[in-house]
Parts: sequence; C-alpha cells; structure tokens
Amino acid sequence: MKKLWGGRFQKTPEQWVDEFGASIHFDQELVEEDITGSLAHVNMLGKCGIITEEEAEQISNGLTTLLEKAKKNELTFSVNYEDIHLNIEKMLIDEIGPVGGKLHTGRSRNDQVATDMHLYLRKHVAMVIELIEGLQKSLVEKAENHVETILPGYTHLQRAQPISFAHHLMAYFWMLDRDKQRFTESFKRINISPLGSAALAGTTFPIDRAYTAKKLDFDGIYENSLDGVSDRDFIIEFLSNSSLLMMHLSRLCEEIILWCSQEFQFIELDDTYATGSSIMPQKKNPDMAELIRGKTGRVYGNLMSLLTILKGLPLAYNKDLQEDKEGMFDTVKTIEGSLQIFIGMIDTLKVNKEKMEKATKEDFSNATELADYLSTKGMPFREAHEVVGTLVYECIQSGIYLKDLPFENYKKSSDLFEEDLYEIINPYEAVRKRMSAGGTGFDMVRIAIEKAKATFNES
Repeated sequence: MKKLWGGRFQKTPEQWVDEFGASIHFDQELVEEDITGSLAHVNMLGKCGIITEEEAEQISNGLTTLLEKAKKNELTFSVNYEDIHLNIEKMLIDEIGPVGGKLHTGRSRNDQVATDMHLYLRKHVAMVIELIEGLQKSLVEKAENHVETILPGYTHLQRAQPISFAHHLMAYFWMLDRDKQRFTESFKRINISPLGSAALAGTTFPIDRAYTAKKLDFDGIYENSLDGVSDRDFIIEFLSNSSLLMMHLSRLCEEIILWCSQEFQFIELDDTYATGSSIMPQKKNPDMAELIRGKTGRVYGNLMSLLTILKGLPLAYNKDLQEDKEGMFDTVKTIEGSLQIFIGMIDTLKVNKEKMEKATKEDFSNATELADYLSTKGMPFREAHEVVGTLVYECIQSGIYLKDLPFENYKKSSDLFEEDLYEIINPYEAVRKRMSAGGTGFDMVRIAIEKAKATFNES
C-alpha cells in the first residue's frame, strides 16, 4: 500500500517494519485533539486565501463528520497509515475526495502532533486539578469530624508526641495544595501553540499563527519554530508534577496500610477498597492503597523515560519523540484513577477513635510535656531532658508509664514537680495546649481548616 509520503521511495516497508514504526495503536488517544487542531488550521487556510472558502468549508464539514464519529467511537484505524494524523487524513480523503489532501497545506506532522499534545494535556491537567480539589475536600470533611480525636504522632516510625488526627490529615491537604499550584502554574507553558511551526522552519505560505492560536484558545504561540516542534518540556513538567503528586499519595497510602493493620487498628477501610485472600478467610487487604503506592513507581519511570529520550536529541524533530506519548497517556490514566479511588477511600474509611486515644496512653509520647513543664519552672531544657529521660527509664524498668509513676518518685527527681504534672501529661491536654501557629492544638487545627476551605473559593 503506497504511503502518503511515499513519492521518493521505490520500496514499501515489510509489514513487521510498519508495525514497529507505527504509533496508531496508542496515539489514536489524540483523535479528538487532532481533528480539533485541523479544524482551526483549515479555517485559517480559508481565511488567508491559501485555499478557497469553498474548499475550506468542504474540508471543515468532512472533519466535523469525523469528529462526530470519533466521539461515538465509530472510527477504524489502520497501522498502514502509521499514526493518528495520516489515518485522519486518509479518512478525510475517503469522506470528501481529493480536496481533503489540501488540509495539510502549510503544516507538518511535527507541529501537528505537538499541537495535539498541548490540547490533550490542557484538558487533562484541568481534570487533575479538579480531582485534587475533590480529594482535598474529602480530607477537610474527615478532619472536621476528628479535630479532637487524638493519636500518637511519629518520627522514625517511633511514637513521638500525641497529635490531633485532623492535624495529621491536614498535612496532606497542604501537600496536595502545592500539587494543585504546580499543575495550575504549568498551564502557562502548556497553553502555547506550536501550530504553524511546520516541520522545523515555518512555512512560505502566508499563514496566520495568531489566528489558529486564538481559535484553539491558546494564550500565544511558540516564538521559534525549531522550539515549537521539538519542545517537550511541558510534558516533562507534567510528569514531574505527577511524580510529586503520586509521592504524596503513596505516603498517605503507607500510613493507611499501617493504620488498618492488626497492630494499629486505627482505621477500617470500606469493603469497596479492600480485598480478601484466596486461602486465608480472615484477611481484609488494603489493596487499593497498595496499588496506588505501587503505581507511583510507574509514574516515576515515565518521567525518567522521557528525560532520557530527550537528553541527547539534536534539534529539531526526531523519531525518538514518538516515545513521548505512551508514558504521558499512562501517567494521565494512573493519576486520575488514583485520585478517584482516593476520594472514595477517604470518604468511607471508619476511624477507631478509642484505639487511637488508647495508644496515646500506652507510650511515652508525653515525655516532652514533662520536660517543657520543668523548663517553664526555670530548669534549663537540657537538664530537664536528662531528668525526664531518667524517669522514662525508671518506668520502662518497672513496666509502667509516666502517668502511673507515683508522685514521690517525681519529687525525688526534682523539687520543681507538683501534683499538677499529671494533668500536664494527659495526652488530650498535651495536644490542646500546642497553640503555636501551624501546631496541633485543637483551636489551631480549626483555624487551619477554615484557611483550607478558603482556598476552594480562590480557585
């Protein structure tokens, strides 16, 4: 079968070579973007008198017909036409006749595919931002219901200090807020039009690039045609932002997996987001959290793949760039799916307040409160640290906690101790009194939640 570009070739490739070189099995994902870009292009060709108005209208009608079929999933693609661009061009010629061949006037597949990917990412980044905000709202709602639910906070995966569960959840809210900002800021680099850069050098036809950019709702055009066809920074930025997002989701997944284990029992996942074992009837596995944690690796891989592809490419277009799409498509699917799953997982998880609170009473995470207590009475903190450390060791040797240690033992360690120390080391009071800005004190957490809600109004 003769190629649309085959005029100077005397031989046609073997089938397996066609299969290896073709991208239609994955870049058909761009079908709607490809037709949309072509509609703007042909409209411009007619406006600038490069083709007649009648030809422009005929081609536009043909493309509109193909777009309607694409939305209904009625188009059939062939590897014989390599990619989405040549497939659509062949379908257009079949639909309206040889005049369809005029569509490609003044452009190249190089600027065409770049335009498609800008349009594609613009649409999906908007969707990702919406999903991130959906997850943020789920976290805020869960946090509002658990401001005064306390649990151990950890460093080094060792119990450190008691905190509000809402405070813990809100840490992820602010991580996601930074993610949302990064995706939002990336719009200015996504929303630029490469259309009209042609193969690499622009074109001799009197095209109007500003017109097609406006038709496609781009904010402007690439100022350099070489850059326009070879730039994939906007995809790398998307993959980088996605990697950061998935890292944040993976960290929360890790905590969810720990919290719903038999050892913690802090939460229970809804059955929708868990699975059983084929051999152990008692199991309830946090598979969705584990899957999101695992899928983080493939998103990282997609970023590293494109960075590696681009690092040695001379200007302008090279066939290597065909490898830019699958990782982008995969990342879009992965992060959108992960966010959708996460929203449901947070909305439906049950919090075991009693288990969380009990855990704060069966450890030494209130030791800092005791050291701070001595410091407020004038003892240097380093000395107070030593005194309390000795008391902790004494408790460990006796198999008790600080709350169980008799008052006379405290008094032997320091005359500064008074009986009000037992109120000070109460985990609930320890959390309530941490009123520094951004801290875990209940009133501060409520303020943080209100600040978080205000970000929804800003976006």
